Amino acid sequence: MKRLCFLIFISFLFSFSAFAGGGWPQPKGHGFFKFSQWWLISDQHFTDTGLLDPNVTQGIFTTSIYAEYGFTDRLTGILYFPLFSRTYFNNTVSATTGEILTAGEAINGVADTDISLKYGLIVNKPVVLSATLTLGLPFGESQGGTAGNLQLGDGEFNQMLQLDAGTSFQLGKVAAYANAYAGFNNRTNGFSDELRYGIEAGTGFFGSKLYTIFRLYGISSLKNGSNRNNENSTSIFANNTEFLTFSPEIAYNINEKWGVSATYASALKGRLIFAAPSYAVGVYLNL
Repeated sequence: MKRLCFLIFISFLFSFSAFAGGGWPQPKGHGFFKFSQWWLISDQHFTDTGLLDPNVTQGIFTTSIYAEYGFTDRLTGILYFPLFSRTYFNNTVSATTGEILTAGEAINGVADTDISLKYGLIVNKPVVLSATLTLGLPFGESQGGTAGNLQLGDGEFNQMLQLDAGTSFQLGKVAAYANAYAGFNNRTNGFSDELRYGIEAGTGFFGSKLYTIFRLYGISSLKNGSNRNNENSTSIFANNTEFLTFSPEIAYNINEKWGVSATYASALKGRLIFAAPSYAVGVYLNL
């Protein structure tokens, strides 16, 4: 089978953040909490050379909680917890006889979890700067299904250091902000280390009741790993995955505390990643 990979955690971390995240830590005692549903279904993928190839239809559905809480005005704790995830692939059927060549399978459970600490290096200035340390905890099953190729995690403990720089400004009567980030992800268990990067811009309308947000983000593999276990399988978490993704989001504040959002994300180019869009909807609470 061709080498495959979902853009799971990157889409999670950055398409679920709505107004939270970026260069701004949460003020002391303030928080942002989001309950989200994310899904992706695909019957084609980018190969290791960046070309498109078909594959048996595969998908993943994940229900998650994302939370930020300000311990001080500079230090914020962050949690991404996928409390339920389902990944599957359909039957492989002969095009000539209609015979089922390989039966479809699915697994369910908790997926890999991220915990982070963000520290505001520069706060209350026209341009703010923060540093975030993220630990990726291998809670998800890494060898599920008959062939061991269904996964809710990659089985490795990773550590990522990220810098965010952000600014807010006015466009006439419209409130706006922009943010850029770069990060280094140190992976274990023979997986290649990664460089992660992105830019984001958003505008608030109708007294900041309605936000439109646009993100462009990506991963580049350093290709310095020794793990070859996933390179010839239908693994969710392949080694040496690369992509550049565009992701718009719309978020609406129902009142001062509660809001809803919807997100779309699509890989503009990639290697070892599904060539299909992902979607997310969520409900969030601002404290």
